[in-house]
Amino acid sequence: MRRFLCLLVLLCGIGVLQAAPNATKSVLVLGDSLSAAHNIPVESGWVHLLEVRLNDMEPGWTVVNASISGETSLSGRSRLPALLGQQHPRIVILELGANDGLQGLPLAKLRDNLAAMIDAAQHAGAKVLLLGIELPVNYGPQYRDGLRAVYAGLAQEKHVALLPFLLEGVALNPALMQDDGLHPLAAGEPIVLDNVWQPLKSLLH
Repeated sequence: MRRFLCLLVLLCGIGVLQAAPNATKSVLVLGDSLSAAHNIPVESGWVHLLEVRLNDMEPGWTVVNASISGETSLSGRSRLPALLGQQHPRIVILELGANDGLQGLPLAKLRDNLAAMIDAAQHAGAKVLLLGIELPVNYGPQYRDGLRAVYAGLAQEKHVALLPFLLEGVALNPALMQDDGLHPLAAGEPIVLDNVWQPLKSLLH
């Protein structure tokens, strides 16, 4: 009998360990400085504001911010597999491409990297939200239109949610942008969160 009870306890413990990755509903954010609260307090960034909103409106969810300033689609692609294995997220938010675009990197490479990340996240059982970005007008209409087409095409092909422009309502308002013209001030971050929330909320259920 004692041997049977020990075996039962062991099997129950294994079951708990196996269930642990799915016990917490998490959102993994993989992005660059636009998601890493660049030059503003972390608690003012849209990712932290998202966590606060989720705690209020959708209890039981956590947010893991794996964003790094300077991240490109290639470096994000290399980091994502380990993050998926560690965090087991229900939802992955991909906010990458701005640094690729600012460096004028080939859009075909960006598309390939984003597609690989979407595939990896979906293979791990996560829903994906893709956040698009716009470039300054001096990059020319061909490159800017091509960047938009990368996000729109992937969203349609991979059947993932899309926010076409993360900084909609913020980027063209100098009162909401830092002096570099690229990153929002803390005052603009709640608007960024509202932009993200619209496509995200349907993925939470």
